[in-house]
Amino acid sequence: MFENGIRTMVDLRSDGTDTARRMLELLPIASTANTWGDEVYFSVPFHADLEKDARAEMEVGDVAFWPDGDAVAIFFGPTPSSIGKKPRAYSPCNILGMVEGDPTVLRQVKPGINLRVERQ
Repeated sequence: MFENGIRTMVDLRSDGTDTARRMLELLPIASTANTWGDEVYFSVPFHADLEKDARAEMEVGDVAFWPDGDAVAIFFGPTPSSIGKKPRAYSPCNILGMVEGDPTVLRQVKPGINLRVERQ
């Protein structure tokens, strides 16, 4: 949940990746939002290596862990790395899950806003 009241639910991958398990073990996590095009990302207090299905090409609503920055990224449209209208991460990311509902509500998130990730 973001301090401005925006709430986004995420459906984690059912195959239980190592990265997803590590993140769940650390919840709740408090952080600060950053934006990069139509992407919100935030630092998390752990590192994970690239998993075998890591990728840079994303879909709108994908939630991923970015190993190069130890951050979680939520994609809701094109980023500066995009070719066309699809989101593209700066570099390959581990896929954590998918936003439930409309991820474009994240356009209301401004850099520097506080957020809290918790289990529902």
